Amino acid sequence: MAIEIKAPQLPESVPDGTIASWHKQEGDAVKRDELLVDIETDKVVIEVVAPADGVLEKIVKDAGDTIVSNEVVATLKEGAAGESKSASSGSSDKKDDKEEKKAASSSADNDKKSEKAGGDSAPLSPAAKKLAEENNIDPSSIDGSGKDGRITKEDVMKAIEGGSKSEAKTESKTESKPQGVSGDVSSGRVEERVPMSRLRAKVAERLLEASQSTAMLTTFNEVNMQPVMELRNRYKDLFEKAHDGTRLGFMSFFVRASVEALKRFPAVNASIDGSDIVYHGYQDIGVAVSSPRGLVVPVLRNSDHMSLAQVESKIREYGLKARDGKLSIDEMTGGTFTISNGGVFGSLLSTPILNPPQTAILGMHKIQERPMAVNGKVEILPMMYLALSYDHRMIDGKEAVQFLVTIKELLEDPARILLEI
Repeated sequence: MAIEIKAPQLPESVPDGTIASWHKQEGDAVKRDELLVDIETDKVVIEVVAPADGVLEKIVKDAGDTIVSNEVVATLKEGAAGESKSASSGSSDKKDDKEEKKAASSSADNDKKSEKAGGDSAPLSPAAKKLAEENNIDPSSIDGSGKDGRITKEDVMKAIEGGSKSEAKTESKTESKPQGVSGDVSSGRVEERVPMSRLRAKVAERLLEASQSTAMLTTFNEVNMQPVMELRNRYKDLFEKAHDGTRLGFMSFFVRASVEALKRFPAVNASIDGSDIVYHGYQDIGVAVSSPRGLVVPVLRNSDHMSLAQVESKIREYGLKARDGKLSIDEMTGGTFTISNGGVFGSLLSTPILNPPQTAILGMHKIQERPMAVNGKVEILPMMYLALSYDHRMIDGKEAVQFLVTIKELLEDPARILLEI
């Protein structure tokens, strides 16, 4: 029985997706819940798994194709893999099985040799066949990389880019360039052209939109991190034991300080919707996280109700999910304020770009020891530059400066965070 494998229901904010890569090819045996294909959207990569044991019968949508919600991407022949295995296991003992496999392998090799000798081409996937016909490529000149020598779409594309192997041998001894590679390979001056991922393209679009459609301004201040560092060093071991291995970092202090500052300056926690201002009675703080696919901003919902341990645990969870591409769309939707920590990469100072429709973003930076004047004396202190970028249409300069000063004061006297003063 054939089962249709469909793309999942996408949220309203995600109109379509793109087939990123197939983990199985046509004719491959699959098990229930085994990963079949990755679908990339503007925000996340969605994994589609096999609904049952069987054989992947047909791939309807190839890598690079655009899909919408519930669109059929492939068909699965249910039970075929299991039936094949049971028939093989019940036919003879272990010795006979080995002999049969050896004979089958020898027969398959002979079949392939006879096919090539007769000029017959290897089996092609539908997409590969179409691409070969459009570009007048002879399939018999292509070595298939798929199962049982099947020619895939990628094999045809390589043949188009670099020519068939037979032509390469007769015309030139120069190795064909991989797809997307240009320039003089021998001199080392190579260029590679790859398509921008949907996530990277969306990030670029939003950043450009923020720069062009907001009156963005940045104000700076600096904070003495010594009080927070001393508190952390004093209690980090006890904190880790009390909270099941959760480590005490600096990010939780910044989240808690931001929550208190946002309560005092609600305009910084607001957003602009057309000609309306939306004031949020809660603090959902987005934390910018770098991932292999690009910058993502998962959200700490109801941050005002989270303890330091809960904040640290959630940030670590988001970091691992971002690394593995497991963040869900819901985890990255919304947010009333964003914190970006460029300091983990060594940045000393930067001007973060707004994350629309939010009206402000806080930039953290590297902790750097610097000589500071304290009570008329020079002291070496661990200092961090803070940057607050804000939409001047919504937030006045006075509010922005006072907001940043509030965060500075809370961090330089961490007890005030707990006392909410």
